[in-house]
This record gives sequence, C-alpha cells and structure tokens, in this order.
Amino acid sequence: MNNTNNQQPTQPVATPSATIKTEIVVIGAGQAGLSSAYQLKRRGLAPHRGFVVLDQAPAPGGAWQDRWESLTLSTVNRIHDLPGMGFAEVVDPNSSEVTARVAVPEYFAAYEQRFQLPVYRPVHVALVCARGERFRVETDRGIWSARGLINATGTWEQPFIPEYPGAERFQGRQLHTRDYQTAEEFSGQHVLVVGGGISAIQLLDEISRVTTTTWVTRRPPEFFAGPFTEERGRAAVAMVEDRVRRGLPPTSVVSVTGLALTPAIEAMQARGVLKRQPMFAEIQADGVRWANGSYQQVDVILWCTGFRNALDHLAPLMLREPSGGITMTGRLATQVASNPRVHLVGYGPSASTIGANRAGAAAASELMAVLGLP
Repeated sequence: MNNTNNQQPTQPVATPSATIKTEIVVIGAGQAGLSSAYQLKRRGLAPHRGFVVLDQAPAPGGAWQDRWESLTLSTVNRIHDLPGMGFAEVVDPNSSEVTARVAVPEYFAAYEQRFQLPVYRPVHVALVCARGERFRVETDRGIWSARGLINATGTWEQPFIPEYPGAERFQGRQLHTRDYQTAEEFSGQHVLVVGGGISAIQLLDEISRVTTTTWVTRRPPEFFAGPFTEERGRAAVAMVEDRVRRGLPPTSVVSVTGLALTPAIEAMQARGVLKRQPMFAEIQADGVRWANGSYQQVDVILWCTGFRNALDHLAPLMLREPSGGITMTGRLATQVASNPRVHLVGYGPSASTIGANRAGAAAASELMAVLGLP
C-alpha cells in the first residue's frame, strides 16, 4: 500500500478475500483525526503498515467543507492550529472575510501533504466488529483489520431534530443547520429559528436582516459579559468530562458555559431580534401553536438543534450503556472503559478544536501502550 493523501485509491483497495492488515485504524480526517494521525506518526508508527486514516469525504477538510458560505474567519469560532503546523502558514490570519469552508480545507490539505499522512478517501465505514484480538473494519472500499481503533467521526453527519407533534403535517419547509446556505433564500418568508446555541444565534442574525423571524429555545438563553476566560473553559470541559466518565451522554459546551455577550449579540438585542419564545406545543400545517393557545404562522422551520456523535458504525462493539452514553476513561477521557483498544476523539470533552488536539496526543500514546507498540 503506497497511497498518499494526494493519491487516494480510485478503485476498491481491498476485497473480502484480501483484507488489509494494519495496527491502528483512524476513522475520520477532521481536526481530531488528523491530530491523532500526526501523533501516531510522531511516535514512530509507520504509515500504512502501522496506521491508516479512513475518511468518507471526497476531499480534505472534514465537515468544514460543508459549512454555509457566510461563515467567514471573522465569524467562526477560533481555528486552532493542528500540531506541528500553524494555520497562518497556509492562510493569512488577517483575511477575516475568507470563507471557512475554503480556508480550513486548504489548511487540512496542506497538513496531510506536509506530514504524508496515509489518508484514504472517499471511504465510508459501514461497521466495525470484534474478531478476537483484532477489529474488522468493513467499508465500501474493502475491509481493514486492525488491533486498535481511534474513532474521530465527529457529529456533522448526525444532525438532531427533536420530535414534535404535527411535524409531519407542516406544509412549509423544514431544514437543519447543516442544510443552510444563505439567508437570501428565505426572503419574504417568516422563519422560525429553533435553538439556543452559537449557530442558532449566527443564523438568526443573518436571516433577520432579510425577513421576519421568531426565535424559540427550550431553555431561556444565558448570556455572560466579559471575556471567555481559561477558567470558564476548563470548568465547562470538566463538567462534560465528568458526565462521560460516568457513562452519561455528553452535553454541549454552550449549555454549560452560556453565550458570550458579543457586540454582534448586543446589536441583535438593540434590533429586537432576541425576543426569545419558549418551545411551542405543536406544529400545524402552516405554523406553530404554544401551550397557552397563541399561534404563529410560519413558512420555514430552521432547526438549529445540534448534532449527535456519529457512532452508528460502532454499534456491533456494544459500547453504549443503558443511559445512552459510553463510559470513558484515560487521561483525557478518550479511552472506552469497556474496550481499552478503542478511543473516541472528538467525543465529550474533546469535541472542541483545541480539545481534539490534546485528545489526539493522549489517545495515540495510550493506545500504543495498550497494544505494546514502541
């Protein structure tokens, strides 16, 4: 196997009768996957024979290449450097209006090439199952066999839309954050924005400039003034980490930290956009009705209700607890307690970009130690 990241296989690289063996398979080539791959190579593991990265995207960039056009470097949360190569080496950090879906993939592509990481794409992992002391990784491009697994599939492929009575009767348009492209497509329509996270706020800001909106959240949003300090960040991560170490489903960091009262949010408050409504009781054909009987006609429902970890392919390993979570252990809570040969990077406390970097290093060193690799 001599493929490099810029020479991905165009034909199946394995067949049921010719399984490819390696020591560790990394699933996903976003921030978490690339960080993990870099650390494996840095610790002496040989590309291909020692580890491979399987990525379902057609090109470098992870989920960033699918983000909406208006998400620029000035509006996105900070892009943290991958280990060993700064973002500024590829993209001018002063180019604030460069779209994130262009800049970040360009950075990831340069990163893969500089460190000659063995990324195979597009490869869709269908399932992973245990075969004695090895894992069988079944994909649409063949089968891999590995002793260890680092899963870094993130959440973008698992958009979450809660169930509400009457949703199937709604005759307008329903879409999720991941489907959003531009605000202009909603011109002249009344848009109901559901969700209290950062993405919901950003999209509400854009859409409210071109048409009328209603904003609803499950809980009243909590805004905080002042900078987002390291202490606040560490406290939030610690709370999420505590949950996953107890086998509970992880919560979002925003639900713990609240929303920073930025100039953009203050401007939205001044425009009267942030008049939050509680969640409605039911959806009707052309609108929504609240528990108190009040009604709002709606043309579009935009569900900014987050994502869930894309872990369905790991179902045969039976990692989940009855609570729905996965009990995690290890220095940075990346190691699955019930199966130390599996690490989840980008899950729980390592879901942020800076958290993914640190978790990648911890997962690489801990997994290599468990496998007895030098």
